[in-house]
Amino acid sequence: MRQPPHEVPQTPDRIDDGTADPFEPRLGSLPDTGSEDADAVAKTGTTTVGLTTDDGVVIATDQRASLAGRFVANKNVQKVEQVHPTAALTMVGSVGGAQSFISSLRAEANLYEARRGEPMSMQALSTLAGNFIRGGPFFAINPILGGVDDEGHHVYTIDPAGGVMDDDYSVTGSGMQLAYGTLEQEYEDDLSSEEAITVAARSIESATERDTGSGNGIYVAEVTDEGVDIHGHEDFADVL
Repeated sequence: MRQPPHEVPQTPDRIDDGTADPFEPRLGSLPDTGSEDADAVAKTGTTTVGLTTDDGVVIATDQRASLAGRFVANKNVQKVEQVHPTAALTMVGSVGGAQSFISSLRAEANLYEARRGEPMSMQALSTLAGNFIRGGPFFAINPILGGVDDEGHHVYTIDPAGGVMDDDYSVTGSGMQLAYGTLEQEYEDDLSSEEAITVAARSIESATERDTGSGNGIYVAEVTDEGVDIHGHEDFADVL
């Protein structure tokens, strides 16, 4: 008896009963990091500044936590934290998201050093930070990462979509336009740490004069190849 010709089976995206074909590749969904996250950053209120110096990096932030920039929720918030032996990161945007992000980044940096016997480079740390925001639950944050390694002194802006930008100086937060005006006028390539602290403090103070989401003093982080020193001041005169 003659056998019927062999037919090559088809592999449609979905088989007849409506279930997914197990032989087809399946892709996961990407997180939705749209414009709503960027808008949320602006609504939370803060001003953070980072700039490179001859000695390392200086990062400065205000101390106010606000609700939509209208109500002062806390007057003494430390918005800059050490995340690496020679690097610090600012908190901008959602407080919970920023705190979780800092804890995760610090843990990964510590784990890297424990496994390899040397700290992460700033390029690796900034890439990790961008990947975390792009692929994780840390939405509505826009931090500045400043650090020192064998390659030099670095300031990175991490945007709410996970983009990483390296520059000599940067400002983020609701008071950024006001702070940038001062910073653009006073920043120079060869600033000492003391001079950079003064420039950063003037930039933060300028923002607090008009931005209702920023105020109540200043925190300053000095980052060098020896480590990170963070100190807070209720009066700008202490650092000007």
